[in-house]
Amino acid sequence: MAAPASRSGSSRPPTSASQAVPHRFRGQALGGFDAQVVKDLEFDVIRAWLVGHAQCPTAQARAAQLVPSRDPQTVRIQLETAWEFTRIRQEGHAFPSIAFEELDREIQLLGIRDSVLEEAGFMRILQASRLVNEVLGALHPKRATFPRMARMLEQPELVESDELIRPIEAVFDAKGEVRSEASPLLGKIRAEMVQVRRNHARAFQRALKECGDRGFLADIRESVVNDRRALAIAATHKRKVEGLILGQSKNGSIAFIEPASTVPLNNELELLRDDERREIRRILLDLTRNIRRFLPWIQAYQRLLTELDWLQAKSRLASELHATLPGIRNQPGFHLIEAYHPLLRRQNESLGRRTEPQTLELSRRQRMLVISGPNAGGKSISLKTVGLLQLMWQSGLLIPVQSGSEVGIFDAVLTDIGDNQSIENQLSTYSYRLKRMKEFLEVSGPGTLLLLDEFGTGSDPELGGALAEVFFEELYERGGFGVITTHYANIKTRAAELPEALNGSMRFDRESLEPRYRLDIGQPGSSFTFEVAEKNGIPAGLISRAKAKLDPRKVQLDELLSDLQREKARSAKVTDRNLKRELELEQALARLASEKKGLEGKVQTQQEIAQEQNLALVRGRKMQQFIDQYQESGDNKALFETVRKYFAVERTREQEALALAKARSAQGAAAAAKRRPKHHIERIQVGSLVRLRTGKERGEVLEIAKEVATVRFGSFRMKVELNKLSWLAH
Repeated sequence: MAAPASRSGSSRPPTSASQAVPHRFRGQALGGFDAQVVKDLEFDVIRAWLVGHAQCPTAQARAAQLVPSRDPQTVRIQLETAWEFTRIRQEGHAFPSIAFEELDREIQLLGIRDSVLEEAGFMRILQASRLVNEVLGALHPKRATFPRMARMLEQPELVESDELIRPIEAVFDAKGEVRSEASPLLGKIRAEMVQVRRNHARAFQRALKECGDRGFLADIRESVVNDRRALAIAATHKRKVEGLILGQSKNGSIAFIEPASTVPLNNELELLRDDERREIRRILLDLTRNIRRFLPWIQAYQRLLTELDWLQAKSRLASELHATLPGIRNQPGFHLIEAYHPLLRRQNESLGRRTEPQTLELSRRQRMLVISGPNAGGKSISLKTVGLLQLMWQSGLLIPVQSGSEVGIFDAVLTDIGDNQSIENQLSTYSYRLKRMKEFLEVSGPGTLLLLDEFGTGSDPELGGALAEVFFEELYERGGFGVITTHYANIKTRAAELPEALNGSMRFDRESLEPRYRLDIGQPGSSFTFEVAEKNGIPAGLISRAKAKLDPRKVQLDELLSDLQREKARSAKVTDRNLKRELELEQALARLASEKKGLEGKVQTQQEIAQEQNLALVRGRKMQQFIDQYQESGDNKALFETVRKYFAVERTREQEALALAKARSAQGAAAAAKRRPKHHIERIQVGSLVRLRTGKERGEVLEIAKEVATVRFGSFRMKVELNKLSWLAH
């Protein structure tokens, strides 16, 4: 096919569509995600992690500058494309490894008239062209399976062709060196160089032998000085050897002499090398002019391969995080099922510790979650998990959650996490938080996600708690979403009163006073202040005096929350244990039913075999009677007629029995169809509510692979064949 005409255009795609989002409050925000949010949620660590997985400078720069996007279409395209690339790797589809060197310099030189590309530049172009051909060959048959990646190939310059490869391969060999066959003159020059080298080698060997025979050589005999072969002559004999002195050893005991017989040959070789360089430059100039018409192709290669390197970096990060693509919501909110904090999980894996996943959901009906519980119980990690995964997701990165999760787009994520005292600005922690809260009140709205850790702390508990309650009410009225951790009872109480807010608490074992790092939704948690103090050796008298200084109702409330949390934990253990036993019982019953059916089938088969054997025995005896009645020399006409009638009767019986069996089978199937309930397994999909056909337990479908579904019953997950489930609802 004809090569395309050259046209101008950037060789690099934009770093990120989200980087065009205008700045928001206080000049630091990037589309509602300011520098403090990045720091609070450690998104900069994720970016650095991603940089480590990128190979080319373009992808590394994109990773370092990655920011979330507020455009749903941009996020959807980025996520779906990254998920397709990840699936290609995970499912073992044939696809080349994306390893190449960028073509910035080559593209720049090809745009300059009469410029000449370096030999390494041609090899980079050759490598890129071959790699693009492999990518096109791998993706074209799978366009329906990977539609997002297929759209990356919809550029007129991206054509599976060897038109650019052939002229480069005609000039360069597999080692990247210019072939002698690249031009007749180059071939002639190199042939002459070979002959001169042979003559030089023979002349040098003669000189070496002569000097050796005369005892002029030092122990090392010869050396190479300035790319010229030289005799190693003992300094006492240097005046006895004709030639050019090239140097001497450090101690002056050896002189390095080029024999006089090889000097003209070396000079001739230098002239030939100069001729070779000039001819190679002429060849490369012609080749550069030849491939300059392919400049649009080379620019397209650069765009495609840098984008694939970017996707490969995302895919490698996703593999390390055990990440997947959750469902995409059109509205703000999320439902995270068994979500992991990526950095905590990596740290715990390196230490051999288990990381507890969290399940959280925010929607328009339940948009403000207040998490309470003891210190070091996991409140902050739950909050940070939500924030970091949201930033990653809106930046086009896959996240570590279970299938069935859903995530929506927020216009802004606002955080107030940790101690942010500013010595430079002379701000205390509380002053900083008030300043931050003022900013939140200015920008928060229905598309805002607020993440507030230890909400209201830093001032007098009663006064600060009252102000925090007012802030909470004001933020609630603005219609935003939020996850808030607090110890203040008035915030917990207010969350219970507001219709679109809810409480949550971190599990805590009251007997061992150890945190369980699991979030329970529905009720506030106790701070276990006095219990933890008692465990740490604080005298009981001091604890009693402290309780006496409090309002008795507050102490009773905290004790009530503590008791409720303990009872809920016990109830959850009992429920989980009973559910597990019920599931095990149902599985055992299903196995018994299957075994019973198998035994009944075997009995039926044995009965049928016995009937067939009895019938064969009766028929055999009848045939024996016919044989006994047969007369070899007599008239057997009557016997043959009797046999024929017998065969006709038996044949009729067989046909009647077969027809009766078919009729009974049809009647049984019709009756079974009438009795059989409609299980609607064709409706079962990820997220469906289902139940086991042999029981009443309800569960949620998390994943479907072939004909097997992974279903969560309470806190248990089990794999069940689809034909053993009944669909209930979506």
